[in-house]
Amino acid sequence: MEGFCISASLNISVNTCDADVVGSNSLWQDVEFVQLYDDVFDSLGLENVTIKINNRKILSGIADVIGAKDKLIDFTVALDKLDKIGEEKVKQEMLSKGIPQKGIEKLQPLFNISGSFETQIDSLKSILSTSEEGLKGIEELEFIKKSISRLLLKTTTLELDVTLARGLNYYTGAIFEVSAPKNANMGYIGGGGRYDDLTGVFGLKNVSGVGISFGLDRIYLVMEELNLFPETESNNVDVLFVNFGKDEALYCLKAIKLLRNNGINAELYPDTSKMKKQMNYANKRNIPFVVLVGDEELKSNLFALKNMNSGEQLKVSLEELISRLK
Repeated sequence: MEGFCISASLNISVNTCDADVVGSNSLWQDVEFVQLYDDVFDSLGLENVTIKINNRKILSGIADVIGAKDKLIDFTVALDKLDKIGEEKVKQEMLSKGIPQKGIEKLQPLFNISGSFETQIDSLKSILSTSEEGLKGIEELEFIKKSISRLLLKTTTLELDVTLARGLNYYTGAIFEVSAPKNANMGYIGGGGRYDDLTGVFGLKNVSGVGISFGLDRIYLVMEELNLFPETESNNVDVLFVNFGKDEALYCLKAIKLLRNNGINAELYPDTSKMKKQMNYANKRNIPFVVLVGDEELKSNLFALKNMNSGEQLKVSLEELISRLK
C-alpha cells in the first residue's frame, strides 16, 4: 500500500510543514522530494537555495571501515560538527568517545573530500571499497543525482555533504538538509530523509517511508530579510466598510454580500477599532472607497460613501452604492 500525506506540525520554536510518502521504498520518491523543494522555493522567488544530501548507509559504511561500527552515533554526531568546530576538535571528540586513533587516521581522506558531486562520489568509492553497505549508499546517491541531472532543477542546487548526519538514529537512506542562500543570515531552512523502520515504533512493521519538512518561520525570516514578499495588491479591495459595532457590522455585511454578488470586492474591517486606525488601514492598502455606517445611516437605511482620493463623501442607497462602485 502506498500513500501520500502532507501534514503541518508545530515545534516549540519552529513552525514546520511536512510532506511524507509512506508505503514505498522506491528512490523515485526521494527524487520527487528534491523536485518538491525546488518547486516551492522557485514559487517563492527564493533563489540559490542549496539542498544538501547524504546517505545513512555511507556513514554506517565509514564507521565500519574505521572499526567504529558499535559507535556509529558517536562517530556521526562528531562528524556532523566538522563545519562548526573544525577537523582537530572533531578528532578530539571522536577520541573522547572511544573511537581508536588508527580508525581516525583512516578518516583523513574524508576530511579532505571536496569538489563536485561526482568527484566526491569517486573519493567515497575508494574509501568504502570494502563496505557493501557503504557502496549501496553510494549507488542510491548516484541514482538520485543522475535523475535530477536529467530532470533539471529550476533554482536550487543539489550538493553532496558527507558530514551530514541529522536524525541518524531513525534515517535509513537519503538524508536531506536545505541551506538558505548565502546572502541570508540563516542556516538551514528544511530537512528530512528516508526512514524505512520508523513506523515500527507505532506497531506498523516493514513499512518504508521518506519525508521532508519546510521550516516556515525560518523561510519567512529569510524572505523578509531579502525583501521577497510582494507589495500589497493595490486593487484587491474596492471598498472597505468601517466597523462601528455589532449592529452596524451586521448591516454592512448584508450590503457586502450583495456587492460581492455584483462583482465588487468589499471587505468589513474585522474589529471595532478607532476610526483613525481603520482609515489608516484603508490608506495603507490603497483601498479607493470607504463606507461608514453610524446611527444616522442605520435609521435612514443609507450608506456614507467616501472617496479616499478626493475626500468627497455622500450618502447613497444600496442600489446607488452598487452602481457607483461597479
